[in-house]
Amino acid sequence: MSNKLSLFFGPQHAGVSGNFNITVTLTGETIEDVRIHLGFLHRGFEKMLENVGFLQGFPFVCRINVMDPDHNEQIYAMAIEELAGIEVPPRAHYIRTLVLEMARLSSHLLWLNGMAGAMGFYTINHWAMLARDEILDLFSMISGARVYHIYILPGGVRRDLPDGFAEKMRAFLVDFENTLHDFDVAFFNNRVFRKRTDGVAVITQEEALRDGMTGANLRATGLACDVRRDEPYAAYADLDFEIPTRTEGDSYARSMVLREEMHQSVHIIRQVLDKMPGGLAWNRTPNPFKWNIPRNEAYVRVESGRGELGGYAVTDGSNRIRRINYRGPSLPHGLVVLPRLLRGMTVPDIAHVVSSLNISVPEIDR
Repeated sequence: MSNKLSLFFGPQHAGVSGNFNITVTLTGETIEDVRIHLGFLHRGFEKMLENVGFLQGFPFVCRINVMDPDHNEQIYAMAIEELAGIEVPPRAHYIRTLVLEMARLSSHLLWLNGMAGAMGFYTINHWAMLARDEILDLFSMISGARVYHIYILPGGVRRDLPDGFAEKMRAFLVDFENTLHDFDVAFFNNRVFRKRTDGVAVITQEEALRDGMTGANLRATGLACDVRRDEPYAAYADLDFEIPTRTEGDSYARSMVLREEMHQSVHIIRQVLDKMPGGLAWNRTPNPFKWNIPRNEAYVRVESGRGELGGYAVTDGSNRIRRINYRGPSLPHGLVVLPRLLRGMTVPDIAHVVSSLNISVPEIDR
C-alpha cells in the first residue's frame, strides 16, 4: 500500500498569493513532487488590447498585476511614446518616478503582509496593510482612485499633483520610517523569522540566471541588476540610490533585500520632491478616436516591484496596437523556480517559500 498523499494547496488557501493551485505529493510531511496549476483567472488582456484604441487599453494593463498596476501603465505608455515619437516633459518624468516608487512601497507592503501572515506574525500583517492603506489614500489624492489609477498616460501623467500633496507625502514618509523600525524590531530581527528562513529555499546565482530570475530574487544571490540603474527611465538617471543585494540566495536574503528596498524608496521619493521641476505635466497627444500610429515596433522595460517588466509592442498604421506582449518577472519565479525549491521541504514551508518569491499570479495568468 502506498504511503504517498496528494495535497491541494490553493487556490483558496490563504498562504497562496493569488488564484493558483499547488498540488504536492507527500511522503509523511516531506514534499516529493510539485505541480503548478494556473488558469483560474481566465484572462487574455494582451488580446483585448488589440481590439481597443491606444488610450482605451490603460484600464486593461492595470489589471495585469493587481498588486503593482502602475508599472504596467508605465510600460504601456513608454511603448506608445516610442512608437509615436512623443516627448515627455521633465516634470512628468519626476511625477512618474514618484508614482512608481509609491507603487513599489505598496507592492512590498503586500508582500510583507503575506510573508508575515504565512508565519503567524499577524500583528505585522496588520501593520503592513495599515501602512499600505495610507499609500492608497495618497494615490486617491493624486488620481481619484485607490487601486487602479490610470494616471500615467502617453506624454506624461493625467493631471498635475494637487495642492498640499507634497506636504502630506513628506508627513507619511516620516511616519513610515518609524513603521519600518517597528518592522525590524518585531519581525525582521525576530529569531523565529530568522530560523524559519535562514538557509531555506536557496537559489545560487547560476541557477537564478539560468531560470530567468530578476528583481529582488536575483539581487539576493549577489548580482546588483536593476533596470532603474542599468537602463534609466523616468527621472531615475537624476537620482542617487543604492541597489540592495545579499549573497546567501535563501528566503532570508530575499526578504532582507525587499526590506532594504523600502528604505531606498523612501530615499528616492524625498529626492523627487526636493528636485521636482516646474513646467507641464503632460504633452498633448492626438485625438484618441483619430490617432493612427505608423508601422513600428518597440521593446521597453522597467524595474517593477517584482523584477524586470518588459513590453514588446507592434503597430501597423491603424488606430490600435497590432500586437503586444508583456514579459512579467513572476512567470519564471512561479512556474520554473517554485516547484524546484519546494521539493524536499515540508508542508509548513510552502506558504512562506511562495511568499519569499513575491509572485503575482495575475501577471502569469494574464
